[in-house]
Amino acid sequence: MTGRNATIAVLGCGLIGQSWSALFTAYGYNVVAWDPMPKRQSAMQEGIARCREQIRISPALPSKQGSFRLAETPEAAVTDAFWVQENAPESVPIKSELYFRVEAATRPDSVIASSTSSLTWSQLAVALKQSRRLITAHPFNPPHIMPLVEIYAADTGVRDDAVSFFKGLDRQPVVLSRDVVGHIANRLASALWREAVNIVAENIADVVAVDAALVHGPGLRWSVIGAHMAYHLGGGAGGIEHYLKHLGGSQERRWATLSTPKLTPDVCDRLVAGV
Repeated sequence: MTGRNATIAVLGCGLIGQSWSALFTAYGYNVVAWDPMPKRQSAMQEGIARCREQIRISPALPSKQGSFRLAETPEAAVTDAFWVQENAPESVPIKSELYFRVEAATRPDSVIASSTSSLTWSQLAVALKQSRRLITAHPFNPPHIMPLVEIYAADTGVRDDAVSFFKGLDRQPVVLSRDVVGHIANRLASALWREAVNIVAENIADVVAVDAALVHGPGLRWSVIGAHMAYHLGGGAGGIEHYLKHLGGSQERRWATLSTPKLTPDVCDRLVAGV
């Protein structure tokens, strides 16, 4: 990948765009940004400054920050960019129209990375003539603080370059083997919250108890190890293999009792009141 002092285009100047721009410039990249809404453009400088106050980078890195400027069109923003970070609304037509405008204006070797949280690579790639250049690079919000970036790329070379790029920003990239709605983290979070809502809906416990149980129990464990590793440690000397053989059935019995609640007006009222 192109080194520092190179140009990155940021398309979309909302909170995600501000956060990305702060991170990129903090690590020495020059950012050119564009947004169709003048209000967002005018708030960009203030947002970047606010985010940059929260970024802590290694003393071993160059202290010189990259520059930032706004472009009048998306085409002008991407002209010199080796990397395009797209943060448009979660709409296939909107993103497709944007890709149509910028693809011809970008360098042939530039990467177009979408911050999409709900759309898949397959849905977005059809809008590009050279779809291999597209990756989904979903950050955990806000990206200037949270290290996770979930990556899917159809081209292995582009994927490997993207992993190296984000590692150079001290992010923690994880790679999906196939594209899927919600990527990894949001699917896990949605599964957990589904049962958290179900517990309230079924009158097993209230909102306060559910959140306290998570924070003071598995939340502490999950902050340092993942779900699979937690059960591996729970298996003792035999690890996950022992756990699956001897306690796998108990897991299946618990899974069978989980449910899919409906966000009825009553359930929503109880969640709101509980929070």
